[in-house]
Amino acid sequence: MTHRNQPAEYLDVTIDRVVGDGKGIGFANGKTVFVSRTAPGDHVRARVIRTNKNIVHAVPEKIYTPSPMRITPDVEYVERAGAYDFIHINYADQLKLKVGMIEDSLRRIAKLESWPEIKTVASPKQFGYRSRAEWQVSAENSLVGYFAESSNVIVDVPHCPLVTDTMNLLLQTLRDDVEAGLVPASAREYRAVATDFGTALEQTSTQRSAILQQRVGEFDYRFSAECFFQANLGIAEELLKGVMQIAMQARAENGYAVDLYAGVGLFSLPLAKLFKRIIAVESHPPAVAFLKENLEHAGYTRSKVMSSPVEHWVNGDVSKYGKVALMVFDPPRTGAGARAIQGMVHMHPAHIAAVSCDPATFARDLAGLLEGGYELVSITAYDMFPQTHHVEILAHLKRKDL
Repeated sequence: MTHRNQPAEYLDVTIDRVVGDGKGIGFANGKTVFVSRTAPGDHVRARVIRTNKNIVHAVPEKIYTPSPMRITPDVEYVERAGAYDFIHINYADQLKLKVGMIEDSLRRIAKLESWPEIKTVASPKQFGYRSRAEWQVSAENSLVGYFAESSNVIVDVPHCPLVTDTMNLLLQTLRDDVEAGLVPASAREYRAVATDFGTALEQTSTQRSAILQQRVGEFDYRFSAECFFQANLGIAEELLKGVMQIAMQARAENGYAVDLYAGVGLFSLPLAKLFKRIIAVESHPPAVAFLKENLEHAGYTRSKVMSSPVEHWVNGDVSKYGKVALMVFDPPRTGAGARAIQGMVHMHPAHIAAVSCDPATFARDLAGLLEGGYELVSITAYDMFPQTHHVEILAHLKRKDL
């Protein structure tokens, strides 16, 4: 390991490709070197931040030869903040790199040799698209912003080019409150959410989270700011369309639909309109309450909401519910995991719509489904977070025996 008091170590390296966490990978002195904020073709001088045997993690100190993908952003941003790790890359190339990251995970983690061509859906907005964010705060030092890359050091951000205008007003409000001494010294993180029907700015530790409402497609969703809801509403609508295209095919199987990790019902409501019966499974108590409310408000009284961890519910007594035509699952970044995947396979859904925000855990979960008797029909990459390495993935799988 590299220690703070040791002299800085540098390596000259040429970046070969970008891998699943958005870092460029190259090779130098017999070591594999991961360098953040780079692009394929960059020849850089990199400062080592940590070493583990033959694996080196580094940050760029000097660019000797820039990648053809590299640009100078035409917006103001704080380079040290970890929130903008693809902002130096041309947007069309960002999309290509995200497809490459998914393919890298399919190859290394899922051990696949081939897969359907991965389609991409670009974000309607490349900047000013985020309707929610978490900001780090240090009232003692008058800092409001994001953590520096691979660090708990707060980088002060006066203006964020990725969030909406309303969100930047909330950011300025928080900064003004810090300057005025209105933010307690104990505060460490604030969340901000801006919807069509209101805003929230609150400590993430609050016990009384603000209630908001947002329309996506033809449906209205109520939720509290602490509940998960997609941050890029333009892409959320496209993702919803993609799931419903799979649902239309699954509908021919004459069964019911299951929405796992349902949240406040982004997929549950349109599924309830399409299928005679759905079961939505969610474990976060505030989200469960809004999920029930949103379904009831939309008039889908035949829908059933299960307040349970997914891995428990799918491995319970589910045979009584009958034939599953479609199973949708959208787990957190950590993925569904082996036990949940095993339970999903045991339920024998005819079609599966697998949604993921992480190429590595997506590939791991996908491998379990393929081993369980499913085949991969399609994969689509949705650019939920332009100017970052994050990507939303939707895969359609169906049982081989159909």
